[in-house]
Amino acid sequence: MSSNTKAAKNTKTLTLRTEDDTQRLAAQLAALSLSGSVWLAGDLGAGKTTLTRYWLQALGHAGVVKSPTYTLVEPYAIAQSDGSIKPVYHADLYRLQDPEELSFIGFDEYLDEPNALVIIEWASRADSYLPPPSVFIDITQATSDDCDNDTEHRHVELRLSRVGQAQGIDLSALHI
Repeated sequence: MSSNTKAAKNTKTLTLRTEDDTQRLAAQLAALSLSGSVWLAGDLGAGKTTLTRYWLQALGHAGVVKSPTYTLVEPYAIAQSDGSIKPVYHADLYRLQDPEELSFIGFDEYLDEPNALVIIEWASRADSYLPPPSVFIDITQATSDDCDNDTEHRHVELRLSRVGQAQGIDLSALHI
């Protein structure tokens, strides 16, 4: 495999111009059948929770998706077409004071659960505590100077870690 082909599988940069684009990306992420953790980075208001809400819906969650800003973690048990349950945990570590707090709430159990997906916003607040994710997703809001026709959009960079590469995840199929 050439280095360009390998790079295409391991990184992807997309531009989301509308909320529909965010929803399409979430559906494509759901189709990847990820497990382990995914770290979402971006400033406040960048769209991390919106992407997660659409992702959970694309996985099959029909109820409300609450922001875990104050609870740290919101659990979801999503029924799959084969009758199994996909455990998904949406974590927001923005208010975390000390990474050790995660051990007090049993966060390791979420990460150790077979087939679980743990979507973590603000993972950088506990990166010394957390094992490496499968995928890093960085969302940046474009400033009006960067935008075509003065419309707001987001740049999304997806990168596989070594864990994600070992899982055989291929980001090249993602497109908007």
